[in-house]
Amino acid sequence: MAFDGLTLANLRYELHRELVGARLYKIAQPEADELLLTLKTNDGQKRLLISADASLPLVYFTEDNKPSPMTAPNFCMLLRKHLQNGRITSVTQPGLERILRIDIEHLDEMGDLCQKTLVIEIMGKHSNIIFVNGDGTILDSIKRVSAAVSSVREVLPGKPYFVARTQDKLDLFTMTQQDFAQAMASKPQPAYKALYGTVTGISPILAQELCHRAGVDGDRPTAAMDDTAYARLYQTMMTLKDTIEAGAFSPCVAFDGKKPQEYAAIPLTIYGAPATSAENGNLPTPVNSVTGTNAAKMPTLHGTVGTSEAVGFRVEAFPSMSALLEYYYAEKNAQTRIHQRSADLRRIVQTILERNVKKLDGQLQQMKDTEKRETYRIYGELLNTYGYGAAPGAKSLEALNYYTNETIQIPLDPTLTAQENAKRYFDRYGKLKRTYEALTTLTEEVKAEINHLESIATSLEIAQKEEDLTQIKEELIESGYVHRKGSAKKVKITSKPFHYVSSDGFDIYVGKNNFQNDQLTFQLATGNDWWFHAKKIPGSHVVVKTDGKELPDRTFEEAARLAAYYSKGREQDKVEIDYIQKKHVKKPSGAKPGFVVYYTNFSMAVSSDISDIKQL
Repeated sequence: MAFDGLTLANLRYELHRELVGARLYKIAQPEADELLLTLKTNDGQKRLLISADASLPLVYFTEDNKPSPMTAPNFCMLLRKHLQNGRITSVTQPGLERILRIDIEHLDEMGDLCQKTLVIEIMGKHSNIIFVNGDGTILDSIKRVSAAVSSVREVLPGKPYFVARTQDKLDLFTMTQQDFAQAMASKPQPAYKALYGTVTGISPILAQELCHRAGVDGDRPTAAMDDTAYARLYQTMMTLKDTIEAGAFSPCVAFDGKKPQEYAAIPLTIYGAPATSAENGNLPTPVNSVTGTNAAKMPTLHGTVGTSEAVGFRVEAFPSMSALLEYYYAEKNAQTRIHQRSADLRRIVQTILERNVKKLDGQLQQMKDTEKRETYRIYGELLNTYGYGAAPGAKSLEALNYYTNETIQIPLDPTLTAQENAKRYFDRYGKLKRTYEALTTLTEEVKAEINHLESIATSLEIAQKEEDLTQIKEELIESGYVHRKGSAKKVKITSKPFHYVSSDGFDIYVGKNNFQNDQLTFQLATGNDWWFHAKKIPGSHVVVKTDGKELPDRTFEEAARLAAYYSKGREQDKVEIDYIQKKHVKKPSGAKPGFVVYYTNFSMAVSSDISDIKQL
């Protein structure tokens, strides 16, 4: 799932076609490392999302507008000063580098025409958005990189911009067959690994695809390849070059079942997709890609390109690379952002959880040390019964245990009488009994706290919006794990439970956290509504509103899958789910939020796939 040079070439083609001549209408910076550009084109208004996030750098068109901070960051203000109402003149890519250059012309304060460049570098943790003057001088960047951070290149205002060359790779557009063969042969690796290590912009999945098209075994070492294999692979690379230059891209996603596995800007024939005429030597007319489509919200995909029944894969075509990326990454991008914002809360929960687990381990060890208490009691009773037979100074006494009808040896302190030994054993028994009773209460309290913290950790994992985190933080404050700052008042809660509709039209509600779980179970649900929860693991309460009707089996199964997905066991193949009518679910007095008890229930084992359940 690599954002490689070919993917960016496809994007460059789409952006150049759609944006050349467009004017920058709005410039926003909704995140510290993200820009949202609103552009006026001949076809109407478009939004371009540019993210330099270290874990998920992206560029794609989107219809979604994101809220911006009240005070715009300095980088955003600088772009507005220079580029507001500027006109895009070109979108280029140097070779197959993961770099886009958007050239923009604008009028300066004197009314003279000037040119600036927005450089987008999609390079993992080194991703950046750099604003460059017409003479190649850096004006600023969304991430400043000093010499203390990188010895290769400084990205600071006033420094010259250049592309850092950290790897000695060949350029697809200039390499000769001899250079290619020599570079490949110098790498004693499987062919596909040598290929993406030799040519700029080639990802592992694209390397495997190119080897497959060339009829070369990608797992075969380069030492076993002959001149003919190198020639076929080079010709396949040249066909790829022709495809890029003609803009004959065919973006697609390979699915394993319903799960997207890989994507590429050309058909993935290794997963069963047929090669287009471009791969067979005749370049087709480029597809008129649709951009600005909110693909993530589309109810269906865009046509099956091919299937591979042997491995269960299918390949789906998309109208544009931008639509593909939004579909593929939009949800993941949102999850990445919320995961970053919940880092402090997760760290607090994890720290307290580890402390309680350690405390419980110590208590359980102490509990184990009390296991001999009944033995000491029996010793004391038997000494009171048979102690008269103990010889003075004896180290043990053999006596019949009338509880088991077995003869046992009772250790004695030879300096004490039988009665004194009995008293010592009763004292030990009394002490261990008191310890056991105290530990029984304490361990139950610690176990309840651990269960509560694990449920909060699960809530943090399924949180999707800022308001979800706000409600979880409020729970931590009310539970005493986090202190409210200063004179801050209790925040207004706007987070709402998930709302789904079953295939049979029944409303299904899923709590996002413990507060919402209590609300659903004891306020929204009525006696004959059905209640679902993952068995013996943290998870959401799921309520199906019956409206007095009998639920079909399909609705039971869909509600159970929702309970499996929104639980700690969501990564398992199957999750056991308990379900019961709400009237049988009770909340013990003084129980923590989200904690309930029930004694008679049904169970079923289901998968956690909810892709076919409609969410409102």
